[in-house]
Amino acid sequence: MLVFPNAKINLGLHILNKREDGYHNLETIFYPIPLSDSLEMIVNPTSDTIQLSNFGIQVEGDTTSNLVTKAFKLIQKKYGIPGVNAALLKNIPTGAGLGGGSSDGAFALKLLNKLFSLDIPQQELENLALELGSDCPFFISNQAVFAQGRGEIFSPVQVQLKGFWFVLIKPEIHVSTAQAFSRVSRRGEINPENLKQLVEAGVHHWKGELTNDFEPSVFAFAPELAEIKEALYSSGAIYASMSGSGSSVYGIFNSPIHLKDQFKNCFYFEGFLN
Repeated sequence: MLVFPNAKINLGLHILNKREDGYHNLETIFYPIPLSDSLEMIVNPTSDTIQLSNFGIQVEGDTTSNLVTKAFKLIQKKYGIPGVNAALLKNIPTGAGLGGGSSDGAFALKLLNKLFSLDIPQQELENLALELGSDCPFFISNQAVFAQGRGEIFSPVQVQLKGFWFVLIKPEIHVSTAQAFSRVSRRGEINPENLKQLVEAGVHHWKGELTNDFEPSVFAFAPELAEIKEALYSSGAIYASMSGSGSSVYGIFNSPIHLKDQFKNCFYFEGFLN
């Protein structure tokens, strides 16, 4: 059985305050994009574990730390499934604020649910996904949502980007979550802006108004990212932003534009948004 775990971008990201559990309260819009990995699994009845092979973009660490492996162990512990052989082709760059690893883990849960006909309801899948990571539950429904809390409390949002052209650029820069949070300014308990209403107003209202609170912190030690953002605006982007805590930057355009030659030393992806 084969699935295609896709990436996401953040449309705005507000850091509110630090929680007692060490996480931060935030609010953001998660929006799925058509950049995908591929994940295949087949049942291995002679085994009680997962044999995972990685291809494509290199993933740090061994397969035991991969969220696909962790997803399998969660399902096996609760439902007693036999072993599987799995192959993961990585196309989504890591450390990019795109949720690629989280998507792999969430899609693994959904794949195992179908592969073994477990009939796990969506809410239970989201609960299991939260054990893998804060943004993993988003990829269960995989639709645009307004996210709060750690990024796991969802409410509907009306945002339509279908048909807009999308350019994504990630230079050879790794931004750790610790680095991103090191200089970030927290907004506090009360957010002075209504991010959801701003996003719902439409993409032509976002420039200069829809902000990612990580940008000042990350741009301070990775000015190349700020330069990419400005280059996208200079090329005609309606809106441009860093996604998540970095280090990818995206631009949204009214019509197709091809900038690959301008960013030869970067990961580059372009296409229509769904």
